[in-house]
Amino acid sequence: MHRTGWPAPLRSAWIGPALTGWCLGTGLQLQQPVLWTAGLYACCMALGLLGSALAAMNTGASRRVRWPSAVHGLAVMACTAVCAFSLCGLRSAAFVQNGLLPELEGVDLRITGLVAAMPQRNEGGLRFRMAVASAARASDGIAVRLPPQLELHWYRGRIGFETAGGEPADELQSTPPDLRAGQRWQMTVRLKAPHGGRNPRGFDYELWLWEQAVQATGYVRAGPSDTPPGWLGDTWRRPVERARQAVRDAIYRRMAPPGLEGDEARTQQRRAGVVAALVVGDQNAIDRADWDVFRATGVAHLVSISGLHITMFAWLASALVGWLWRRSDVLGWQAGLRWPAPRVALVGGVGLAAAYAVFSGWGVPSQRTVWMLVTVGVLRWRGLRWPWPLVWLLACAVVLAIDPWALLQAGFWLSFVAVGVLFATDGGAQAAGIGLAGLRHRARAMLREQWTVTLALTPLTLLLFQQVSLVGLLANLVAIPWVTLVVTPLALLGLLAAPIWDMAGAAVGGLAWCLQGLAALPGATVSVAAASLGASIAGLAGAVLLVLRLPWGLRALGVPLLLPVLLWQSPRPAPGQFELLVADIGQGNAVLVRTADHSLVFDTGPRFGPDSDAGHLVLVPLLRALGERVDTVVVSHRDSDHSGGAQAVLEMQPQARLLTSIEAAHPLGRVRPIEPCLAGQRWAWDGVDFEILHPRAADYAANAKPNAISCVLRISNGAHAALLAGDIEKAQEARLAADEPRRLHADVLLVPHHGSRA
Repeated sequence: MHRTGWPAPLRSAWIGPALTGWCLGTGLQLQQPVLWTAGLYACCMALGLLGSALAAMNTGASRRVRWPSAVHGLAVMACTAVCAFSLCGLRSAAFVQNGLLPELEGVDLRITGLVAAMPQRNEGGLRFRMAVASAARASDGIAVRLPPQLELHWYRGRIGFETAGGEPADELQSTPPDLRAGQRWQMTVRLKAPHGGRNPRGFDYELWLWEQAVQATGYVRAGPSDTPPGWLGDTWRRPVERARQAVRDAIYRRMAPPGLEGDEARTQQRRAGVVAALVVGDQNAIDRADWDVFRATGVAHLVSISGLHITMFAWLASALVGWLWRRSDVLGWQAGLRWPAPRVALVGGVGLAAAYAVFSGWGVPSQRTVWMLVTVGVLRWRGLRWPWPLVWLLACAVVLAIDPWALLQAGFWLSFVAVGVLFATDGGAQAAGIGLAGLRHRARAMLREQWTVTLALTPLTLLLFQQVSLVGLLANLVAIPWVTLVVTPLALLGLLAAPIWDMAGAAVGGLAWCLQGLAALPGATVSVAAASLGASIAGLAGAVLLVLRLPWGLRALGVPLLLPVLLWQSPRPAPGQFELLVADIGQGNAVLVRTADHSLVFDTGPRFGPDSDAGHLVLVPLLRALGERVDTVVVSHRDSDHSGGAQAVLEMQPQARLLTSIEAAHPLGRVRPIEPCLAGQRWAWDGVDFEILHPRAADYAANAKPNAISCVLRISNGAHAALLAGDIEKAQEARLAADEPRRLHADVLLVPHHGSRA
């Protein structure tokens, strides 16, 4: 027997509106441009609780004032929304209070703290999380208050920074040691408040740090003029992180030992990265080239610790615990006589899944899935059978109550929409028998579910990423069972016997070969411009309509709702006009120039690390969101803060020509033939004139330094002009002012060398 819990009138009048109100209230607070004071949120909370109490008093047969059902439901929804709005605001306000004080930015600070998570090593040095115990100014020893957690980089080699007078400088850093989670260190650091780029469709770094409870970033000062960092000893704290780091290191020692060289070393490193990601949740270990293949084939969710992994692990753990519990009576334990096997399997499955999530890093997707499993598990434990919309809303509300900022993450929407669609299209559970017929039934069910989710999520994927994989259905049909039933179990069994990791690596290699073949197919992915919110909502509704169990005549109505998403075109400048979009990429330049039918990218921003650059993180999402087909990429000169993202942009835009002052032997020449920019080059697009003013051929022959031969581009439509000057210095500015005074007139000037004194 299953119980529905509360009486039906109470459930319909209270639970549904309350859960809906909680989700709406959380979403409304996240749209606030400026936080209120904590006192104002507290007053709103009191009003919300008072309204909820009044609504509760008028629920059921004994209520004194009979409100119409619709009015009562709206009142419950509004009161719960106010409570959720206020609670989210209070938490945000409290979090902000612990932020980095402005006067401490850029100041040398001596801190003592604990390495809070396993560090990430790359070619530039070491990145790690520090839990602060104490801090003081390095200059005078006065104690200061810092945020509880810091994200720090310990660079190796030379690093650039600004002196107190604003002049650029550099300093030789000591090589970072092998930091371990749980160690106590004392070091000198420079910090700044988190700052994310304000680019549409780009990675929101500031939001990511917020969700990680990190309120300051910075780097370790380890130069010859600084007090050396000091190791203060190991601690027993952070045992899980210490274990994760030990397992990750063991995977690399086994699968990619130091003696390997060349292509073999590269291959083994990439395979070890995927295995490490599956076992300990280290997504940074996966090579960016592999990430590109996984995204192109729609299987990226399989190689990170996602909701699917945690759910499948919970299901397998539950089945194993239940099987063992039923055998306990045979072994003489008599345990099954005291506690029913289904309940023990439920608790064991959810508990082991939570343990796996913790060991794999307790990332936000893992947390979200665990709370969903706990919510559904509690309902099953109590024998409650609620309608699926209430179960779905309850899981959403629980997740948002614990992590309200999950509402801003693409993964939240993809996972909950997928679950909701599967709920809505479920035709009723049918037991699959044992044997060939049962296998056919399971295969058909899996195929239908995968097709349903793929079709329903296509508009949402286009809305969030402006790209969808056309081979995703086929790739997932192969990859889901292979990763779930072969790769992941082998990777986890390697904890018991390290040689099994070699088998996991071979399985990863086979999967990679298959996925690379699918990604290489013509038209493997489709990109469209980011549609308006209304068109996207209509497209999502159309996709859901197509997969619902309805007559095909009604399902066909979903097709016209999908068309606006698929055919959307981003507005462009009128003929004779041009538009400049300057990307927010920090130190460096990246500008998109658009005319009526053409596009040009001037500089591509910096390279942040071996697998991270402004092209990949900023320009590619921006170009995809606008539906741009770039005709020309101009890289003013070779400095990394101008050329770092060029390869990612050129690979995304295979038709674009490359115009630059970079030498022909530069690695970019292997991506696209290099055309040197020379003063006097001109072309016109849609009534807009483009002209290169610098450098001259003699400048190349003089072997000038890169800044001195930066490409200078002038754009004009006769009424307005823009001048993009790269990093030319005083001598080149003076010569242009003397030789081309008329052409230097511009309404918009991209200041050379970022406005420095060079």
